[in-house]
Amino acid sequence: MTYPRTRGLPTTRKTDHAPRAGTGSGFLFVMATLWCMIALAGTYYFFVRTTTGQYIDESALVEAATLNGPAERASTQFLDWLPVISVVIAAVVVLFVTIMRRRWKAAGIALVACVAANLATQLLKDWFPDRPFRGVQTIELNSLPSGHTTLAASAAAAVFLVVSPRWRPLAGFLGGTFAVAAGVSTLVNQWHRPADVVAAFLVVGAVMLPAGWLVLRTGNRWNVQDGRGDHWASSRLWALLSTMAGIASAAVAVYSLVRIAPGFGQENSTTNYFWAGVSLIVIAGYLATVAATWLFGVSARRRHAL
Repeated sequence: MTYPRTRGLPTTRKTDHAPRAGTGSGFLFVMATLWCMIALAGTYYFFVRTTTGQYIDESALVEAATLNGPAERASTQFLDWLPVISVVIAAVVVLFVTIMRRRWKAAGIALVACVAANLATQLLKDWFPDRPFRGVQTIELNSLPSGHTTLAASAAAAVFLVVSPRWRPLAGFLGGTFAVAAGVSTLVNQWHRPADVVAAFLVVGAVMLPAGWLVLRTGNRWNVQDGRGDHWASSRLWALLSTMAGIASAAVAVYSLVRIAPGFGQENSTTNYFWAGVSLIVIAGYLATVAATWLFGVSARRRHAL
């Protein structure tokens, strides 16, 4: 029996033809960054420069005073420890991942972006004009964006950037929850208005999104997506929980605002504006979480592509 000669024939082998991480998603990152900047400008204009926005924002802050008691004491303690907690969490996770996985470039980019986001917040506080008088009794000194919220959100974002795609859905949910808790605590403790917190989320997004794209482009080897659901940390459950929290908060916001809206059995508000403000913070925080998880998920390189 004779066999066909195979010498000189091309060898067939499995080759990974997947594009590099971040390829084709640059436009999405640019649009998301621009959206954050536009939304930040819109948030400032409506809640600081208009009578309606000032009234809603200030009413939420005033009504937070009715929560004197355990909630306020707990939020005060949390805010006192927030800078330390944020730095420790970010430092431990980033250092661990950097040393164990040798992701030096990603860690450097995340660290620089984290510092830039917090610096941008402080500069914007000084750069934005003080609140003009629009008939609403309020402190004229500008407090937008919230520094504490920026610190918490940027620390969470730094962790999100350095972990692998497998862990990002979980890191996004936990980090988003941490940032939302920090933002709500500043409102409960009457340190910041809801718009200050939302603005902080937008500042972090505007700074960390370009940094995230650089992490993808410089970390092609490890920014690999094996497929959703292959690991418990990459389960769709985390995005679902964020989505459900946002939907529930939207329902609370609608209910609270309807109760104080003219023509709908208007009543004197006691905590309706407060709960609407809390809902705004929760919606913004978890919406950012879901959007970031999706964007980085579709931008990661696919494994086992032929």
